[in-house]
Amino acid sequence: MRILLLGSGGREHAMAWKMAQSSMLEELFIAPGNAGTRQHGKNVSLNPTNFDEVKAFVLENNINMVVVGPEEPLVKGIHDFFLADPEIKGIPVIGPGKIGAQLEGSKDFAKQFMMRHNIPTAKYATFTKDTLEAGYSFLAGMKPPYVLKADGLAAGKGVLILDNLEDAQKELKSMLADAKFGDASSRVVIEQFLSGIELSVFVLTDGDSYKVLPEAKDYKRIGEKDTGLNTGGMGAVSPVPFADATFKDKIQNQIIIPTIKGLKADGIPYKGFIFFGLINVKGEPYVIEYNCRMGDPETEVVMPRLRSDLLDLFEGVATNTLSERDIQYMDQCATTVMMVSGGYPEDYEKGKQIFGLNTVTDSIVFHAGTSADGPTVKSAGGRVLAVTSYGKDLESALKRSYDSAAKIEFDKAYYRKDIGFDVV
Repeated sequence: MRILLLGSGGREHAMAWKMAQSSMLEELFIAPGNAGTRQHGKNVSLNPTNFDEVKAFVLENNINMVVVGPEEPLVKGIHDFFLADPEIKGIPVIGPGKIGAQLEGSKDFAKQFMMRHNIPTAKYATFTKDTLEAGYSFLAGMKPPYVLKADGLAAGKGVLILDNLEDAQKELKSMLADAKFGDASSRVVIEQFLSGIELSVFVLTDGDSYKVLPEAKDYKRIGEKDTGLNTGGMGAVSPVPFADATFKDKIQNQIIIPTIKGLKADGIPYKGFIFFGLINVKGEPYVIEYNCRMGDPETEVVMPRLRSDLLDLFEGVATNTLSERDIQYMDQCATTVMMVSGGYPEDYEKGKQIFGLNTVTDSIVFHAGTSADGPTVKSAGGRVLAVTSYGKDLESALKRSYDSAAKIEFDKAYYRKDIGFDVV
C-alpha cells in the first residue's frame, strides 16, 4: 500500500513508526512531517488543509489510502471532499466525515449527542452573545469551580476552570461578547465540574464494529504535581493502573457501545479513531470530551504497546471488515516524557540545535516539533521531543525515559520530572 499520512507532530511520528513496520506498506509519505518522520518515509511539503493540493499529490503518486493525524482537516471536511470527487472517491480516508468530526469540533454538538444517547457526562448549558445574561444567572446557580468551554476548536486553549463567580462571569463576557477565542467562542458551554482522575481511551471503528486500543493517561500542566498552565501534554503512561477490568467494562457498556450505536442511529457514518477523554468519579466513568483523532502525547505510548499491524486494522476500517481483524497489545508498560522549549506554553524560541539524539539506545524518541537542516535537527515548536520507553512496570519505563531524556540537550530544554506521580 502507498500511504499518505497528514500531520507533523509526535502523534504522526508514532503512527509513521508503527506503519513502517507493516509488511503491507510499499511507500509512506508524510505531509508535512518533521525531522523524525523522515526515518520512516518521505516528507512532502503539503498543507493538510489545502484539499486541492492533497488531491493532486494523491493522484500523482498513486496513493491507496490517506490517514489523517490532526483534527483540523477532519473538522474542515477532508473526508467529505474525497467522497464528493469522482477522481478520488475510491481512495479511503482514515478519519470521520465533517459531521462525525463535530464530536470534537463543537462541544455543544458533543453534549447534545451524549444527552440523546444517555452517555454519562457533566450537566451543562450552552450560551451565545444574545443569551449572556442567562449565562450569568446559570453560573450564579452553580457551585464552584466553574467550567467554561469554547464551543469550537481553540488550539487546546478554549477551556477555563475558575473558582470565583465574578471571574467566571467576566470570562464568559470575554469569550462571548469580546470573542476571546474568535469564532470558537461564539458559543460557550458551561458545565458542572467533575472531581476525579482522568484517563484517555481510544477506539478504531468502521462505523459498525470497533476495536479498543490500549488506554493511556496524559499530563497536561506545565508544572510538577499538575500545577501551572495547561499545555498540549507533558507526558503519558500506559496502561492506567486504576482502569481495572470492572472499570473498563463500565466504559465499554456505558460509553463506547452507546457512542458507536448513537452514531449509527443518528445516520452519521464514522470511519476512524474516537478518543474518549474520561474521568473516573468514585469508580464511575464520565465523558469530559470526545476527539475525532488520536491524542498527543498518548499516541506515543499507545502505538508502542500495539502488537497488531496498524495497516491491517486500517484496511479493516476502509473495507468494513474491522470485526474480522485481530487486535493485540503488549503486556509491557510504556511511558513518554515530553521535552519542551523554554517558556512553553507561553512565548518560546525555536531553531535551537538538538544534541545527543544518537546517544539514546534504551528509548524511542518521537519528534513532536522539529525541523531538519541536513543532518542537523533543530527545535521547531513548543513541544519538541517525546522520549518513550518500555518497562515491566511504569516505574522502570519512566526511569528509562528520564535516563534517555538526560542525554538529549537543546538550549532551555525543559521536562517534568514527575510524570505518572499520581498512579505509580
